[in-house]
Amino acid sequence: MAEPGARRGRPGYDLESLLVVAVKLFNERGYDGTSMEELSRKLGITKSAIYHHVPSKQELLRLAVDRALDGLFAVTEEPRSLDGRAIDRLEHVVRRSVAVLVERLPFVTLLLRVRGNTKVERAALARRREFDHLVTELVTQAAAEGDLRADIDPAVTSRLLFGMVNSLIEWYRPRGGIDADALADAVCTIAFAGLRVH
Repeated sequence: MAEPGARRGRPGYDLESLLVVAVKLFNERGYDGTSMEELSRKLGITKSAIYHHVPSKQELLRLAVDRALDGLFAVTEEPRSLDGRAIDRLEHVVRRSVAVLVERLPFVTLLLRVRGNTKVERAALARRREFDHLVTELVTQAAAEGDLRADIDPAVTSRLLFGMVNSLIEWYRPRGGIDADALADAVCTIAFAGLRVH
């Protein structure tokens, strides 16, 4: 016997499953290259069924990039990101950012591909710059505390650190045999062995 309120016929999509499929298509075809018509075909539902969950394709993009950004900003608010020496806080942010990337790979991939063509993309880029600024501040503090090389511009160090982290979207695959912790260990070893003052 069916549970009360259960749907009959074709299974319905909730917002989460709709978002997962939309992000997959945006990553494959580009945001601009994906129409709501294509999305509805891929899902096997009508466009009106999609609009039941979101008012526009742009809202799907906003939800997707916010999923990535919210994860990164949550890292900066963790206790280990807020207390202690700046070098340890910086390493924690890098390590946990790798974990966010692994956990939210399609969402982070999409975030890193936005170019500022829409209002949503420009807002995402502004939040990315805010995150970059937080990391640069940690680098600056770590250098001032004598734990990090001071001969490299903090903004350059920050960009190089997160250039390495962000490059994971190009080759990392969850079923590839390396887990998030091992990946974070590798990134931190390579990065901080060269940056720390010994």
